[in-house]
Amino acid sequence: MRIMVVDDSTTMRRIVVMNLKKAGYGNIVEAENGRMALDLLDASPDGGKPDVILLDWNMPEMSGMDFLKAVKVDAKHKDIPVIMVTTEAEKERVMAAIAAGASGYLVKPLTPESFQKQVIERLQNKF
Repeated sequence: MRIMVVDDSTTMRRIVVMNLKKAGYGNIVEAENGRMALDLLDASPDGGKPDVILLDWNMPEMSGMDFLKAVKVDAKHKDIPVIMVTTEAEKERVMAAIAAGASGYLVKPLTPESFQKQVIERLQNKF
């Protein structure tokens, strides 16, 4: 399984990647903003397309919400599950992300339990 982690925080990417690797997932690609993530998606052949994207909301150049909307209108990428992993905890934000096509929503700071339930269990069950 190929996983894309999109977050402008190097520390947060490191935490997410470490938790994924601990759970046995090693095919991980990282991007530091939505623009870079879109470029990686567009540059990769279908075999390099991620099976899931873990996405922060607040990033420079292109926000997570803008990236999510761009992915969901692109026929090549619209079926990729996207889990928001963000500090944005307001109900309106959660509802907006789900309405835009997010498959899940996890609020930072991450705990091992929340990451296991919201991310690892979904990966194991293939959503």
